[in-house]
Amino acid sequence: MKISAKTDTGKVRSSNQDSYSVFDLADGSVMAVVCDGMGGAKGGNIASEAAVRIISEKIKSGFHEGMNENSMRLLLSSAIESANGSIFSMSCDNDELSGMGTTVVCAIIKNDTAFIANAGDSRLYIVDNNKISQITTDHSIVQMMVDNGEITPEEAKDHPKKNVITRALGVDNSLRIDYAREELKDGDTVLLCTDGLTNFVDDASILNVCNTCDAYQIADELIGLANENGGGDNVTVVSVSV
Repeated sequence: MKISAKTDTGKVRSSNQDSYSVFDLADGSVMAVVCDGMGGAKGGNIASEAAVRIISEKIKSGFHEGMNENSMRLLLSSAIESANGSIFSMSCDNDELSGMGTTVVCAIIKNDTAFIANAGDSRLYIVDNNKISQITTDHSIVQMMVDNGEITPEEAKDHPKKNVITRALGVDNSLRIDYAREELKDGDTVLLCTDGLTNFVDDASILNVCNTCDAYQIADELIGLANENGGGDNVTVVSVSV
């Protein structure tokens, strides 16, 4: 598998509240996690960094060869739940961190399958030669409005509440986590990213980059595009090409 990963502060923000990790597992599988923190510069940084660290540690220690789908789902869920509990406890114990939280999108890519878990509006896409497919659903106010037929997907892109999320890791003692399992083909790219990419680079441009540039340069190219288009937020991209 070919991995590309990068995070960038962008052109407007003074600090980077995004965090990520990507690494090989015991049997050649790949694990990737991307988080976008919130709750002020200090709280957002702490939440996203802690989430990535705890989730990575739990998956590294819990993963073993021959795991079935149910075991993979439980591993992802328990890792995220552990991070949620730890971050919520930190926010309760320190007034300066009250209300902090983070989005999370996480995947284990094993052979021809991606096992995916998420909460918030950081996304996972699968890109092939012909199309880009958003696998995760945003947990946000505007996505609820789209689902309810109140606004169109086009109107959602510029809606004033587009950054208001309805789920985040660390803001409560429990968290509802979405899970998905997706089959992969040779040549597919699994792309995890924060909204600093998707708010500034459209799907067609992401598809074009994934299909035209070197697999090891995807993150650099996409972050460059986001910054060229305004760079109004921190931006993180992790790509795994199979």
